[in-house]
Amino acid sequence: MKGLMQHDALLVNRILERAVTMFPEQEIVTKAKDGVHRETFAAFGVRVNRLASALHALGVEPGDRVASFAFNTWRHQELYFAAPCMGAVLHTLNIRLHPDQIAWIVNHAEDRVICVDAALLPLLAVIAPKLTTVTHVVVMGECDRSALPKSLDYEELLAGAATTFAWPEPDEGDAAAMCYTSGTTGHPKGVVYSHRSTYLHAMAINLGSCLGLTDRDAVLPVVPMFHANAWGVPYAALMSGAKLVLAGAFSADPACLADLIEAERVTMTCGVPTVWTALLHYLEKTPRDLSSLRLVTVGGSAVPVSMIAAFKRLVGVDVVQGWGMTETGPVASLSTLTPEMEARPEAERFELRARQGRVIPGVRFRIRTGGGVDVPWDDQTMGELQVRGNWVAGSYYNDPTSGERFDDGWLRTGDIAVVDTNGSLRLVDRAKDLVKSGGEWISSVELESALVGHPDVLEAAVVGVPHEKWGERPLACVVLRPGVQTTSEELLVFLCTKVVKWWLPDEIVFITEVPKTSVGKYDKKVLRERFRERYGASA
Repeated sequence: MKGLMQHDALLVNRILERAVTMFPEQEIVTKAKDGVHRETFAAFGVRVNRLASALHALGVEPGDRVASFAFNTWRHQELYFAAPCMGAVLHTLNIRLHPDQIAWIVNHAEDRVICVDAALLPLLAVIAPKLTTVTHVVVMGECDRSALPKSLDYEELLAGAATTFAWPEPDEGDAAAMCYTSGTTGHPKGVVYSHRSTYLHAMAINLGSCLGLTDRDAVLPVVPMFHANAWGVPYAALMSGAKLVLAGAFSADPACLADLIEAERVTMTCGVPTVWTALLHYLEKTPRDLSSLRLVTVGGSAVPVSMIAAFKRLVGVDVVQGWGMTETGPVASLSTLTPEMEARPEAERFELRARQGRVIPGVRFRIRTGGGVDVPWDDQTMGELQVRGNWVAGSYYNDPTSGERFDDGWLRTGDIAVVDTNGSLRLVDRAKDLVKSGGEWISSVELESALVGHPDVLEAAVVGVPHEKWGERPLACVVLRPGVQTTSEELLVFLCTKVVKWWLPDEIVFITEVPKTSVGKYDKKVLRERFRERYGASA
């Protein structure tokens, strides 16, 4: 027997319709070099129509890829809707990748148009001769366009375009957006989000048990819009009617972030740990009124308990750790607490919030040993985390090796995890980052979290270094806060109270900065290469 309910396609178009008709006076606010730019949802809707008209006039057809090479701005947000709603595919390009890698991605995706922020035009001009499928480059903002004399001006295109556009009705399974993985080994892989997956992901993270966004919120996604669709927030915010606050090119400036949170009364913000480390360091010296915040979401890499405690002490706000990947839409789990967890002592609550938490509705998970057996929920037995769900990739774009990353339809994440009796996940490490010493596994993540709990440590990265006797031993690379004189011996004594003795690093070296990937994660392969002969053994 079939149900007798109507079917209305789950489309990005529906998010746009709701935003401009139900919340016309709500704002998109962007920090710009000359002040703050404000745009109501109603004005946004008109500009999105103009942009779709302009792209159509440039020859963009359904299925064509429209790339963005941009910071978090109102124009980038307009692209987020114009491209998919007209049946094209938004392809967000990572501005921090090596130029050769960017060129490879553009050509692999077969991008037809690239919309680039004015400040980034010189970078794009370097690779422009290598781009084989791009027919137009559109510059967003005023600048000298002589580096690409045939480029077009975004505002001029919109000014000459129609204010209405005959929106098509895409199939909900059609592609809405593309994003490529960071490609730490080999070429990046293309993940293609559908209209359906994008819509369902926005609905899920707006649930009260997740981020709970409503039209009473002001949301600041510090995570770049080129990184897994800014964790879906640009779509979720407009669906819920929340004010959207964007940091432009200033997301790495803690004073600017504090200004935005304070002035726009931001209630929820999200970003990677390195961003929040800088903000907390700034707040230690410069107290600000960030009392509007009700939630800080952190993802991208493990969140130390010390960061969660610092946010509570300095701002009075709870931190929720999120876990996901480009391939998972991206949000797959959150460390939101149940009522029973909320009743526990503060120290226990901090530990629970430092976990990756429970998968959100719409996602399923399993943790499997190398032998293909599901691990018990004992918070001890480790295995590879595998997921599937409504916004989890089923394959990679135009990649014949896709099958290697899937097990009977389950995405193999490459993360090693344990799960407790409440279904709360804790990632032990990336499979490639575990240190195997004397046949036993050591978690680099847990060592790093323990180290940054020391008040003098700003950053810490732990890598496995080849060792003749033990196979590998952990080496800790530490960045100290400015002006302190802590020694490696003092840090090892501190660690003795946090981890078992055989986990202790053989050595702690002090470095000026932990190398990072294009999305702000620790780039441990650089450290492994730098120190691979530290103990006189070859890999």
